[in-house]
Amino acid sequence: MESKIEDIDAQNLPRHMAIIMDGNGRWAKERGKLRVFGHENGVKTVRSTVENCVKLGIEFLTLYTFSTENWNRPKIEVDTLMRLLVSSLRKELATFAENNIRLNTIGNISALPDKARGELLEVMKKTEQHTGMTLTLALSYGSREELQSAIKSIAFKVKNNIISPENIDETIINDHLYTRNLPDVDLLIRTSGEHRISNFLLWQIAYAELYFIDVFWPDFNEHHLVEAIKNYQNRERRFGKTSEQLI
Repeated sequence: MESKIEDIDAQNLPRHMAIIMDGNGRWAKERGKLRVFGHENGVKTVRSTVENCVKLGIEFLTLYTFSTENWNRPKIEVDTLMRLLVSSLRKELATFAENNIRLNTIGNISALPDKARGELLEVMKKTEQHTGMTLTLALSYGSREELQSAIKSIAFKVKNNIISPENIDETIINDHLYTRNLPDVDLLIRTSGEHRISNFLLWQIAYAELYFIDVFWPDFNEHHLVEAIKNYQNRERRFGKTSEQLI
């Protein structure tokens, strides 16, 4: 019997859930198709996953959509991913409105093609007043690049006496990250069976629960999402403390 959303304890949800959507290419290859076929089907999974997270009441959902390293893939694949980004944003605007979803992005979006960046900014503008779930797309994102950018910014402010070195703490670092307006990640899911973080939210997942599932992203469904959250709910989050201290 497959797990359903109704099986979830609504009082113990991850506030911020992040997903490394991996396996589109291998899913397509198993079917004798080009990698782009996998990406096209992966978009359908994004839609259903977002809708299920809204039903569950997840406040923040961050999707690893396109990494800084992905620019090194074949041009035809990169072009397809950018095309899918534009078309998906256009199609999902009504869904965002209907579900009160605010679209957000993290990463070096200046590297995106003009058309993709323009569409992204337009949808973000149209949804900025929405007060439901915040959906963040990590685009042209790499955590090391993010940390490098934050360090440079803080160093500049120290040099110009805006920040004192003695006052640099976690809060100041957080304030200079792409995710400055997001809480830390509670649950990180990675599909496809790979057990890697792949340069994703390295600072923000310091105390996240990690969940790896041997299912390619296009096959990820409500059952898999619910199982991941149920697994999260059965874990004891100690944040460095002992079990006894949590009682």
